[in-house]
Amino acid sequence: MTISAEPRHGLGTRLAALARVVELGQGRVDPELLDEATQLLLRAGNRLKLSPDHTVVALAGGTGSGKSSLFNSVSGLELSPTGVRRPTTARTHACVWGLEGAAPLLDWLQIQWRHRFARASALDKGESQLHGLILLDLPDHDSIRALTDTEADRLITAADLIVWVLDPQKYADAATHRRYVTELAGHDAVTVFVLNQADRLTPEEQAICVADLEDLLEREGVANPKVVATSATTGKGIDGLKAVLAESVSARRAGYLRLEADLDKLMLRVAKDMPDLLHVEPTVDGARRAGLADALCDAVGAAAVGEAIENVYGVRSIDWVGWPYARWAAMFRPDPLKSLRLGDVKDDIRTLVGGSVRAQPAEVDNAVQALSDGLSQGMPEVWQDGVRDAARSRSGQLPKVLTDELGEIAPPLDRVPAWWWLAKIWQYLLVLLFLAGLGVTGAIVAYGVFEAGPPPTDLLGDVGVLPWVLLMMASVLGVGLLSAVASRNFIVLAAGSERDRLERDMRRRVSGVAQELVVEPVERELQRYNDYHEALNTAKF
Repeated sequence: MTISAEPRHGLGTRLAALARVVELGQGRVDPELLDEATQLLLRAGNRLKLSPDHTVVALAGGTGSGKSSLFNSVSGLELSPTGVRRPTTARTHACVWGLEGAAPLLDWLQIQWRHRFARASALDKGESQLHGLILLDLPDHDSIRALTDTEADRLITAADLIVWVLDPQKYADAATHRRYVTELAGHDAVTVFVLNQADRLTPEEQAICVADLEDLLEREGVANPKVVATSATTGKGIDGLKAVLAESVSARRAGYLRLEADLDKLMLRVAKDMPDLLHVEPTVDGARRAGLADALCDAVGAAAVGEAIENVYGVRSIDWVGWPYARWAAMFRPDPLKSLRLGDVKDDIRTLVGGSVRAQPAEVDNAVQALSDGLSQGMPEVWQDGVRDAARSRSGQLPKVLTDELGEIAPPLDRVPAWWWLAKIWQYLLVLLFLAGLGVTGAIVAYGVFEAGPPPTDLLGDVGVLPWVLLMMASVLGVGLLSAVASRNFIVLAAGSERDRLERDMRRRVSGVAQELVVEPVERELQRYNDYHEALNTAKF
């Protein structure tokens, strides 16, 4: 039998990637798989730092398979007890070809000192090809004692090469195949099957048993089963088995191959539900950011607040640039400013904004969910849930944070533009002109029409001047009215600009809050997914 498979290059890189898979897969991957991965990493780390010059070969088998006899035949010494008492092997025995440097490895394997044996140099003549072999005779895996002692299972997992010793009567034993053989499918390069006690079979019977065993192993997923027929009693096939072991030992690759096979099998299970090529953009694009900002602005009622501010701006301007006569007449009607409670503009704006935010928590949640659903489309369900959880991880703070942020926005309505002062002074100058004209008209009527007495000046007694004075008064009223209308038009434009400025400021603040509380956690989760996907692909191949 020839072990021709070469270990993959980059085992260290694959194991490092597996460590990243364990780190990034927390909460996203089956905890049992992550535990298995952690155990594999620990085992790999321990095995790789121990003697690379030794190959651990485990003889495993059931009661009565002749495993201990085969162990003694290969070692050439009576090291493991044999006999009719079963199980004969209570503890693992180890025979070492080349003891130097093997002690730490044997300690890691937990082989007791009294069960360690070294081949003496005199006995190694002709077997130098086995130098570096650590041959283990494991306890019978199907004994009553094995039910409470996992030593055999532990060493089957830790060994570099496994030799399954089967006897002609029980080589198809269901317990062995279900519990061990099928679990080692894919470990062809580090698994050997020995049909022991071949001396009990005729050549024809042996050929039939070997063919049947190979067929059974192939059905169980062993692609290229390697079967060696031996007899510990007659020595038949022992040299062939030694040649198999010698080739593995000389290649110094069995340990790497075993770790590769374990890693391959584990990664098939870990990557079962992961797409091979799906890579997501780790940053939220501008369109989605804008969509989230729009949705949150709607949720906080930014447009409604802007409209309210526009109205407040317009109403407040009446005190400054409105036509004085209309304003005086309005004193006899209810004051619209009082209905808006504008005693403190900033407090009023905070009330408007805060009330809008707290009133729409459902819309905030809908906006966040729409973002996460759009970004996670096509990802495995567990990672879609992760993106949603990341998006919502701080979304509960959104209403309060938005309230605090937007509550600081107070438009400068308590600061009067300079042209408002000029417009007000101009209107009152016109009022004074009108009053002056009214006084002149009264004097002309009194002195010129009713001749109440001598006028102070000739002008006040000249009735011919009266039409011009009345025309001047009408012109003053007209100019005042036109000034008020023009000012009102300017106010409408200014109020619209103020609304636009406020909404831009609100949107900027909303976008900043959304970036911190929603977008950044989502981008971290998307990057985590990409890192996990990359690590998974590296660990797989």
